[in-house]
Amino acid sequence: MTNLLLPDTPFAPTILVGVDFGLPNFDGKLEELGLLAQTAGLTPVSRVTCKRRAPDAALFVGSGKADEIKLLAAQLGAVEVLFDQSLSPAQQRNLERHLELPVNDRTLLILEIFGQRARSHEGKLQVELARMQYLSTRLVRRWSHLERQSGGIGMRGGPGERQIELDRRMIGENIKKIKDRLTKVKKQRQTQRRQRERRDAFNISLVGYTNAGKSTLFNALVKARVYAADQLFATLDTTTRQLYLGDANRSVSLSDTVGFIRDLPHGLIDAFQATLQEAVDADLLLHIVDASSPNYPDQIAEVQRVLREIGAADIPQLLIFNKLDAIEPENFPLQLEDSFDLDGVPTPRIFLSAMSGEGIPALRQQLADLARSVPKVNDSVDYSPEDREDAL
Repeated sequence: MTNLLLPDTPFAPTILVGVDFGLPNFDGKLEELGLLAQTAGLTPVSRVTCKRRAPDAALFVGSGKADEIKLLAAQLGAVEVLFDQSLSPAQQRNLERHLELPVNDRTLLILEIFGQRARSHEGKLQVELARMQYLSTRLVRRWSHLERQSGGIGMRGGPGERQIELDRRMIGENIKKIKDRLTKVKKQRQTQRRQRERRDAFNISLVGYTNAGKSTLFNALVKARVYAADQLFATLDTTTRQLYLGDANRSVSLSDTVGFIRDLPHGLIDAFQATLQEAVDADLLLHIVDASSPNYPDQIAEVQRVLREIGAADIPQLLIFNKLDAIEPENFPLQLEDSFDLDGVPTPRIFLSAMSGEGIPALRQQLADLARSVPKVNDSVDYSPEDREDAL
């Protein structure tokens, strides 16, 4: 099935491809891939989907569908083909030869977006580590054109074999250096956490699917100026501020973390372990959900999966169904505060709009009630006028 799209701009016209293998959560309209492509600066001009029992070993989609994509790319002037699933190095190489166009997959696209959005030193290190780990798997037969040359007397293999080994060694050394630097950054973060714990013992982290409105809610709660936009992965770097809760007469530590997404590359989860550590060490997780999205159950399930993977599944959660202002009238909730079955556990839920402010006072009250139940480490903290102003 092929759906043609009219590009808004002629910039980097790209064909999106998805293959339905009968697995759950297949995005038949490739909507999320399209949003990712636009976030990276590409312009989707066509969406191609097909069904298969298993991936073709050589071309992933099979030769017939590959021919169709090649013809479509020529008709639309596409400069790139983007697959919603991960491709093996051999499949990527074969497709590029067959289509005579650059071919990339969802994993590289997410890495590219992370590379564009990372601002802090730690974030850039994490992205570079994930890039190196991804590239290390793409060296297979990269230099096959050189391997056909004779090695000469006393040599085994051609120059290509030596080049591959040199590249692997260089990438391996870079990965080791980046990991060492990230270890130092992680120690610095632990020191910062201990300093926060000496001031207050209650730490809250915002988690959720990308573009659920975490940064917008973070800004609304602490009056910060964290970048927020209606796009995927608007912010990548963890930001922590003190949130003063007047009803509890104390401040708590509030951290905005990177958003999750379906099929997040495992390399990125490993690379961003230092950033996601904010969630692991939290006393409470504010799980932000885009209540206006028809796919919110799948998005909740994906966030829960990642939380289990990073060891944060047992931390208490408060579900925040955000974007109340964008919910259709027929789907508007009967109650703005209730409970939601989360992995078989009844979990408190609040409907609110971080954009309009509706429901935020109720959230503050819930947080104050929870913070009041946790003893303060330091009762002599002198809260600044700015902290007290946040509670107004």
